[in-house]
Amino acid sequence: MRRLSLALAFAALVGIAGADAQSYPTRPITLIIPFPAGGSTDAIGRIVTERMRASLGQPVIIENVGGAGGSIGVGRVARAAPDGYTLDIGQWDTHVANGATYPLSYDVLKDFEPVALISQQSVADPRPEDHAGR
Repeated sequence: MRRLSLALAFAALVGIAGADAQSYPTRPITLIIPFPAGGSTDAIGRIVTERMRASLGQPVIIENVGGAGGSIGVGRVARAAPDGYTLDIGQWDTHVANGATYPLSYDVLKDFEPVALISQQSVADPRPEDHAGR
């Protein structure tokens, strides 16, 4: 009987936690891609938003806001309400290089909260003598 009571209590708590988690989102989400359409960041963003739509049950609107090495789009996200309905895809250029190189109207360390790691990329720079066809 004690096991049944514990199981029912656990099920009730899981149900309550699940109800809380389902309160977001209640409206469409905007994903700002800080580069023009057609690039690799745009392609990754479109793949991710399709899965977000299916998983969250809400539309995810993509806005490509290019310019100034991505800082215009990222600045728009920084000025948006911090309610989780305006997201961006950050990358090294937009959240590290721009912050270290240019004076920005936002703070890349304080104005953003990471949500998920979407991809990683390794770069290999071969020596010229390693190229095939020489």
